Amino acid sequence: MGTSRDAATHDDPARGGVEVLQDPLRNRGTAFTEAERDALSLRGLLPPHVEDLEDQARRAWSSVQDVQGGDDTSRDLARHITLRALQDTNETVFYKVLADHVEEALPLVYTPTVGAACQRFSQIYRRPRGMFVSYPDRHRLREVLRNRPQGAVDVIVVTDGQRILGLGDQGVGGLGIPIGKLSLYTAIGGIDPARTLPVVLDVGTDDEDLRADPAYLGWRHERITGDDYDDFVAAFVDAVRAELPHVLLQWEDFASTHALPILDRYRDRLLTFNDDIQGTAAVVAGAMAGAAAVSGTRLRDQRVVMLGAGSAGIGVLESLVQAMVADGAEEGEALSNVYVLDVGGLLLTSQDGLVPAQARFAKDPAAVSGWGVDVDDRASLDLATVVANVHPTTLVGLSTAHGAFTRDVVTDMAAHVERPIILPLSNPTSRAEADPQDLSDWTDGKALVATGSPFPPVRHGQHHRRVAQCNNVYVFPAVGLGVVAVGATRVTDAMMLAAALELGRRSPVHDDPDGALLPEVVDMPGTAVHIAVAVARQAVADGVAPRLDDDEVVRAVHAARWTPAYRD
Repeated sequence: MGTSRDAATHDDPARGGVEVLQDPLRNRGTAFTEAERDALSLRGLLPPHVEDLEDQARRAWSSVQDVQGGDDTSRDLARHITLRALQDTNETVFYKVLADHVEEALPLVYTPTVGAACQRFSQIYRRPRGMFVSYPDRHRLREVLRNRPQGAVDVIVVTDGQRILGLGDQGVGGLGIPIGKLSLYTAIGGIDPARTLPVVLDVGTDDEDLRADPAYLGWRHERITGDDYDDFVAAFVDAVRAELPHVLLQWEDFASTHALPILDRYRDRLLTFNDDIQGTAAVVAGAMAGAAAVSGTRLRDQRVVMLGAGSAGIGVLESLVQAMVADGAEEGEALSNVYVLDVGGLLLTSQDGLVPAQARFAKDPAAVSGWGVDVDDRASLDLATVVANVHPTTLVGLSTAHGAFTRDVVTDMAAHVERPIILPLSNPTSRAEADPQDLSDWTDGKALVATGSPFPPVRHGQHHRRVAQCNNVYVFPAVGLGVVAVGATRVTDAMMLAAALELGRRSPVHDDPDGALLPEVVDMPGTAVHIAVAVARQAVADGVAPRLDDDEVVRAVHAARWTPAYRD
């Protein structure tokens, strides 16, 4: 009896201190002051030296840099794991490290390293983060959401893991994407990390190797499809609306067959957007706005060839058409200057199987009958043929077809355009349609290039030119900040266009014609504030946010930003 009573007496005071140290949102680790260590029963649980946040961040980043060995992918994955362990221990230090080393840390936390982290998710899993909303729990989804770590949530990022960064079906491993995305919502946009929630819809996986892997942590079942899938997504949305009616719900890495239908079904029913469709589109439109300015042309006059007719590609084209119209073009004129190809060739109105969003961009066979090819054979309307006949000013790739922008295609384009705009946007790097160095070499340094994945600077003569990465991180954290700041109830197309045009205004090429098309990575947080203000203003103008004057909008955005610091 005495031993049991003594143990209980001993355990109770310490439990509070241990729980604080185990909570990454409250834990200050070695930065707890002497007084805090006494008040929280931490005496003896920490080394005696008291550090400040700067000390902790320096030590944490040093431990990341100390990770060596293996090839680049293995080393970066090990550094990703180190950073995730830090995030699971002390989120304030984690975000301080990201703030101090955004250019070096961003590729470790998100693309391209997050792709390898998703592929190895079950093997590197350490502790819970986010929520697994599984199909076997489909009749109790509100109960599942009530188990969320924090009651108040501003932003959810959700994926079903089917189309992860061009790597295919990763099942529950796809949760690495929402975790990484929400880290950037905080690091770039200033969204409070305590008010974010990563979610994976576990509807099975069609990857037989994953299902057979003894380490796989997801539901070991083929993917559900058809009405069962749609009903499950609807049940999830209903649960979100009931439990978190004001949350911003971002859809991420859904397959093309689901992405656009889900967006169309729910965009007018709740505060939601699809980053692959709308975020990518806004970044590309922003990069093109800067490129058009330096090339001495207007957005409304662009002739665009897009390789890739999936949901992301179509979303980009819709945004470009909106931007061209905003620049003075008629919508029909803008559509006529856009050409879209999939793996079978140019999209034609005569082909079967087009979804309405694709059909909007398909060409009448009569319009291309003068090209000297058999219009009944779409394969003859390949990229080289389209470029040779259209003489595009802009070439965009969202096809995951590595090397599709060949030397012949690029030199043909450059022969008719003084400053060709070429955007190989597929992720990861191994799926990019072209290497920026090749594009520079083939065009004598005249190509205006932005990519989807990070690439090293391009060499031209004695100069090095930074390659802008059309990373959605330029837009989605800012959209989140703007929406949260003014309490918007919807994400409108006009809000996304406002984000794109503001990003275009921030392009370095306005000051340096040989500069990159998008701001420096280190400038992203500041750029995000400007974009968030533009988004918030448009939300007010669209009537989906409370009426605020311009000064109130600016103050609301700045007041909503969370920064890494220890608070009382």
